[in-house]
Amino acid sequence: MKTMIPVYFYIPQNDLPNNEIPPDLDINEIDAYLQPFGTSTIYSWTLQTYLRLRASGFPCKLTSVIPEEGILIASRGSLSFRLKPTSKLLIVCLLADGGFHAWTQLHVVQNYRQSKITKDSYYIPHWPQPGLIPRSNTRGELFENVAYFGDVANLAPEFQSPLWLEEIQSLGLNWHVISPSRWNDYSDIDAIVAVRSFNKQDYIHKPATKLYNSWLAGVPAILGHESAYQSERKSELDYIEVTSPSEIISALKRLRDHKQLRQAIMENSRVRSQEINFTNLVVRWCDFITQIAIPEYERWSAASHLSQQYFFIQKYLSLRINGVKHRLFSS
Repeated sequence: MKTMIPVYFYIPQNDLPNNEIPPDLDINEIDAYLQPFGTSTIYSWTLQTYLRLRASGFPCKLTSVIPEEGILIASRGSLSFRLKPTSKLLIVCLLADGGFHAWTQLHVVQNYRQSKITKDSYYIPHWPQPGLIPRSNTRGELFENVAYFGDVANLAPEFQSPLWLEEIQSLGLNWHVISPSRWNDYSDIDAIVAVRSFNKQDYIHKPATKLYNSWLAGVPAILGHESAYQSERKSELDYIEVTSPSEIISALKRLRDHKQLRQAIMENSRVRSQEINFTNLVVRWCDFITQIAIPEYERWSAASHLSQQYFFIQKYLSLRINGVKHRLFSS
């Protein structure tokens, strides 16, 4: 695949792994390379996207210097608020948990509903966990180990009380909060639970990564009321949604007592996981760059100086309006 327009992934020098541009990696080497870096946005999104596209043969470069022209893709945290594109530079901001960048022409978001906020936003699912180890086939029909994979700060406080542990144990189950060093290992896990809170927040800036990982791991997922999960849901077999601790207990009882339900969920996981595996996500990224970013770059670079200045004026006015709204609704 070739393109005449240079495509750059930008990571500031101090944020590069060991302050160096990584070597070209074979597609089978990427998981092991990324494993030590955890879930930092710069590594899990910017660096990983570059490495996987590069390994697939897509022409792109990793840089620690912002170029004067071409397509620049970078995490929101790597982009200075004051950075504006030149007349020959298109900036694609990987939004993650941050706010929209004031001056960039395109945003990539990790939640489908977030793409509806602004017309310059495009949804691409976040990458699943690198090096994921699925549930072992040797576990068969066992249903014993229930786990949470993620930062403890993102786990509802109800799961951190002695009462929760007592309730889990009364069901004959074991509860595990998995340490970051094992976030890729689902080999001995029979179900996951992931709920940030029970107050029905949309969490519109959060991805559905825990759901993707459960599909790839082949384990049932009990998840909170979040927009990212709901946007991905096609059937009740995709995951079990809960809005209270009592619903979680009921869901665990159902899974424990109905092996046919567990089997149906696991079969469904095999189907859904094909949509968000690394191969298909590379295709989605290539399509975004070739079908969205490159045409947008061509429009931008061909626009008159006056048109480009008008773009910045519109962005500025939008920034002021949204700033006023933020103050009104947060006061």
